[in-house]
Amino acid sequence: MKLHFKVFLFFVLITFVVVPQKKITLDKVFSGEFSGQYFRPVKWTESGHTYYKIEDDVDGSVIYKIDVKSGEKEELVKINDLVPEGKKSPLNLSEYKFSPSGTWMLIYTNTKRVWRVNSKGDYWIYNIKSKKLRKLGGDEAAPSTLQFAKIDPTEKFVAYVRENNLYLENLENGDIKPLTKDGSRTIINGTFDWVYEEEFGIRDGFRWSPDGKMIAFWQLDAEGVKDFLMIDNTDSLYSYTIPVQYPKAGETNSACKVGTVDISTGEIVWMNVGDDTRNNYIPRMEWAGESGKLAFQHLNRLQNEMTVYLADPHAGKPVKLYSEKRNEWIDVVNDWMFLKNNRDLF
Repeated sequence: MKLHFKVFLFFVLITFVVVPQKKITLDKVFSGEFSGQYFRPVKWTESGHTYYKIEDDVDGSVIYKIDVKSGEKEELVKINDLVPEGKKSPLNLSEYKFSPSGTWMLIYTNTKRVWRVNSKGDYWIYNIKSKKLRKLGGDEAAPSTLQFAKIDPTEKFVAYVRENNLYLENLENGDIKPLTKDGSRTIINGTFDWVYEEEFGIRDGFRWSPDGKMIAFWQLDAEGVKDFLMIDNTDSLYSYTIPVQYPKAGETNSACKVGTVDISTGEIVWMNVGDDTRNNYIPRMEWAGESGKLAFQHLNRLQNEMTVYLADPHAGKPVKLYSEKRNEWIDVVNDWMFLKNNRDLF
């Protein structure tokens, strides 16, 4: 026992002699000196063979496209090139996406919270080849008012929601075309009210068709939904109330319907799923692979009867594909897998 103690004491003393002692101060703790290596998030390309990653370089951060097998890097964008006209510093990227061809970069920044997450902000489009940077929305768009911008599959247009209306913008010349014009506090196009975000976890309310010719979108009508008054006691000297349309149990719900809009003609076709749109939900909707059809889930207010419809987007006549009824709640299907051969839906 004494021998073991002597050996232990020997190694302790050697440690104090050999290892130089560093004084730990608060400045060092908060300086990042003791921080571990940080691996920045990556974004996979559609092929799955490459991914995008931001890395720090001598002249600033750079977005690279990296091959998984070889590790070969292709420089795509220098962050210091993303400086808006009249500004001195580059955009602060909250999110970014590249078009499939790699020609365009869509940038999301200056974000603002809606309900639980920051789903409003500014969107910028950057041409990789010409290095031209342009803010989407035109002069009429106030800061932090755009939502869910998405480039179409043909890479000619970008669509987004602004103030509860759906807009189309030409990527090359910036021409803007409203696809809906009735958006208001109660008419909500391309996004959702509190109930859909809270209960069904959806915020983005429109989908490009695979051929880029149409957009499918949700529309909610919140007319008659009563306000719940929330009190803000922290953001100003005097507290104030914030009205939130919130249907309590048995009260009036938002009416919901889905439609398609032809981006060339502006014609809107609504899917016919019955007249009682206030006591039913449409929690999920997607284009059914490459079939050209629109698939959506229809749920009653008690959430114990669910029907999956398949609809012709030009006619608005859905066909019942699958139905389910239970005594208890039915879970919404989150992951839809559409087969490419279109023999079966999913």
